[in-house]
Amino acid sequence: MHHFDEIHALAAARHGGAAALEAKLTRPASAVELAALPEDRWLSVITKCVFQAGFNWKVIEAKWEGFEAAFDGFDIGRCALMDDEKFDALLQDARIVRNGTKIATVRDNAAFLLELRDEGGAGQVLGGWPSTDYVGLLDLLKRRGSRLGGTTAQYAMRFAGRDSFILSRDVTARLIAEGVVDKAPTSKKAMTQVQAAFNTWMDQSGRSLTEISRVLAMSL
Repeated sequence: MHHFDEIHALAAARHGGAAALEAKLTRPASAVELAALPEDRWLSVITKCVFQAGFNWKVIEAKWEGFEAAFDGFDIGRCALMDDEKFDALLQDARIVRNGTKIATVRDNAAFLLELRDEGGAGQVLGGWPSTDYVGLLDLLKRRGSRLGGTTAQYAMRFAGRDSFILSRDVTARLIAEGVVDKAPTSKKAMTQVQAAFNTWMDQSGRSLTEISRVLAMSL
């Protein structure tokens, strides 16, 4: 496995030099900022990523104002208590994508966020989870959330602003090239290997998962 500086140099060479590469990197929000992120915004970003999965992202983005209105600004109390009448109305609501399975995830994920109140709240739990065990957070989201497996949860955490890696095609290709995994990681063992590699690169560089993930993607 190459030292992170070597991978950074590869990415810089492909993107116009180190300064140009740095300008393309994003940094995660601070723990304080994430702790202050309202519950409705966590539910909003989670829902957007659930609906985007396997669908045209531009369509979801274009309809998002309608989603916000249809789901009452993603108030988690209202969403968690969605009754059959509200659900049936949403199935007929042209402001959103009328996918019943995904509409149901809004209710389920709102209930999940309500549960987190007893554990410190969404901002503390999701935002404060240690980056050195990011795969543990992904496992929690998969087990306790609805349709938050695969890269859906990864994108949701990235778009919420928390430190994260996304196992995109390019990131996965770099991990394979580095000998971390031999195929797209899906098993617990493979994800543990991925976390270990990112932890090594964090130690080497002092950078966040978010920055490292972007550099890996741009190194190919």
